[in-house]
Amino acid sequence: MKKTLPLLIILLISIGGLSFWLSSQKEEPKNASDLQTYRNVSQNLEHASLDKSSVTLAAIGDILIHDRVYEKAVEGGGYNFNPMLQDVQNLLLDADITIANQETVIGGTTIGLSSYPAFNSPTEVGDALKNAGVDIVSMANNHTLDRGEKAIQNAIQHWKKIDMLYTGSYTSKKDREQIRTIEHNGITLAFLSYTYGTNGIRPPANKPYLVNYIDKKVMSRDIQNAKKQADGVVVSVHFGTEYERLPNHTQIELSSFLAEAGADLILGHHPHVLQPLEWIETKDDRKVLVAYSLGNFLSGQKGDYKDIGGMLKVEFAKEKFRGNTTFSVTSPSFIPTFVDKEYHVHPLKKVKPKRLDEINNHMSKWIPNLKVPKS
Repeated sequence: MKKTLPLLIILLISIGGLSFWLSSQKEEPKNASDLQTYRNVSQNLEHASLDKSSVTLAAIGDILIHDRVYEKAVEGGGYNFNPMLQDVQNLLLDADITIANQETVIGGTTIGLSSYPAFNSPTEVGDALKNAGVDIVSMANNHTLDRGEKAIQNAIQHWKKIDMLYTGSYTSKKDREQIRTIEHNGITLAFLSYTYGTNGIRPPANKPYLVNYIDKKVMSRDIQNAKKQADGVVVSVHFGTEYERLPNHTQIELSSFLAEAGADLILGHHPHVLQPLEWIETKDDRKVLVAYSLGNFLSGQKGDYKDIGGMLKVEFAKEKFRGNTTFSVTSPSFIPTFVDKEYHVHPLKKVKPKRLDEINNHMSKWIPNLKVPKS
């Protein structure tokens, strides 16, 4: 043992010396060009930082203008819907981007206004939405073809006049092929819209662009095209069973399909009552938020939860770090609203505080940490 100890010490010293010599022989840049590249790479690594950006989106449900609603809006020789949205205007303006489901076509007075079952609304409805902070409207629903192509053409002409984006119904094939996108704070969102049907009315065979129907092949293709142009894809879907407060099997199955196809946020309409929110976890480890039904936001329907709607608000977040980009939907919140007998929309907390807890619990049924106003 005494003889092997000195040998072990000598061996350790030799290994240490060899390691020092090898490290001193580390290859350095051989010329000016290599040296500059070396410095640039080193500098970028040292100063690489997390680049974050975000955009908030608000979504509201059905704008369903019955005759009893537009009769309350008569003013002078036209209509003024601004007072009906005045009490929620700050909520809508608080988001970077706001989308509404325009259930009734705003074909205007020139072709005659009408109510259920074949709606045609004043163009001033669009003016009020624009003034309240809405940036884009979804037009694909079961009432899109109520008054034919003329109403759609009139409506889209007005949407263009007031610089309001629209999706789900179009004036031509070329118009339909143009994916609607909105860019804010370095993030681009694309908006698509589809309906289960149009109350038995079909567009002319040579004009399928007048309304988007639910078709999985078409929807999947549209989503993929949208993803080439945008960071996130928002899909509005008119589906479900009217007045049912929970989603049916078709809603759940189609929402899962859309999530797997690449949608980032799914906004449901048609039941006219609120249905809970839910996260869908996809096979590629994304979390997609679905609002199965956002209910009525402004309509002539009363009672049995048809006069309670709300505003969903989410944040789209994009992060870049060393060449990698991640995108996600975060921070969902919901503010319930109520339509009074004069068809003015208010925060539910303000006018019906006793009903707030019930609606909050309903909307957060499957998302317990959903941010909602406190009673």
